[in-house]
Amino acid sequence: MTTALALDLKKLSSRAYHIAEWAEDVLRRYHSVIPKLKGEAAERLRVLYNWMFVPSTLWPFNVQDVLGDCLAALEKGKRLNNRQCLLIDLLPEPPNETICAAVAEHELHVQKGTYENLVTTQAKFSQVELAVRADPQLQSQWARIKAAFDVQAYRDYKGVIRRTMGAERNMRPSFSVNLRRREDVFRAAFDAFCLRWNLYGMQNDEPLLLKLSVNITPHGTMILIPSYWSFDPSRDIHWDAIASLHRARVPGRQGTVLAEGHAHRMKLAKKLRTLDAEAHRLKLKGEKKHAFLCAGLGWVPETSARRISRLRAEFKK
Repeated sequence: MTTALALDLKKLSSRAYHIAEWAEDVLRRYHSVIPKLKGEAAERLRVLYNWMFVPSTLWPFNVQDVLGDCLAALEKGKRLNNRQCLLIDLLPEPPNETICAAVAEHELHVQKGTYENLVTTQAKFSQVELAVRADPQLQSQWARIKAAFDVQAYRDYKGVIRRTMGAERNMRPSFSVNLRRREDVFRAAFDAFCLRWNLYGMQNDEPLLLKLSVNITPHGTMILIPSYWSFDPSRDIHWDAIASLHRARVPGRQGTVLAEGHAHRMKLAKKLRTLDAEAHRLKLKGEKKHAFLCAGLGWVPETSARRISRLRAEFKK
């Protein structure tokens, strides 16, 4: 177990967000439990284990929490319940090593808030940041917020308070404000303050100006252009670098011609299944079966048998 755990932690040691540190306990428990398991429980646990090595940016939910919950049940001699099994069974196959490596490298930039590898004109950010930091009105408004609320309660270990994050299609987890709850009022006030000054948040008493950023999500690639940014698409972004990062997850080439070709092959594969069944009924074999299949598909008899095999394999499922 010690060797296996050490290899796991070594694999995660170069990842962003100190993942090796907070994953160590659950991985240790996994290696302690897995030798005693067989059957579906072991298979399901391995699914979560494999997802632990996928960059968390690509997780659809907190995989570590689910793995920890499943381990807790198994450690008590219980079985995985239906909800646990459902979550695991719905997970797709983990992304391959190429995808994980590309996203893991991107996470290191995101963790530091550096997007210079994707964004070219940082001077636009620097110009506005200088003006914002020097504005006495910002400091005056921040002083009023600190007088009204205990802001220390909302800071993280780095002294950062983040505004409420946006989401796809601006669908926010919560949009209501209960003015009788101090936390809701603080959040609303802080969000308004950040909107006024184009901020991501505050670090102690320093404003964190929004950057033009590119972020990978489990579902796609998001580009945020701050509202203050005079955007020049031909100069501000390394499109080739962004395209390369995004394409790491694309399974293959796409386009109208390719889509039409795929639909045509799908129809032929359906016809081939019918022809295969008929050839079996007629007990056709060898060259007679090949000629029968080619005729049914509208192909010349000289067509390679491999072409038919490839068509059969492509749509086997």
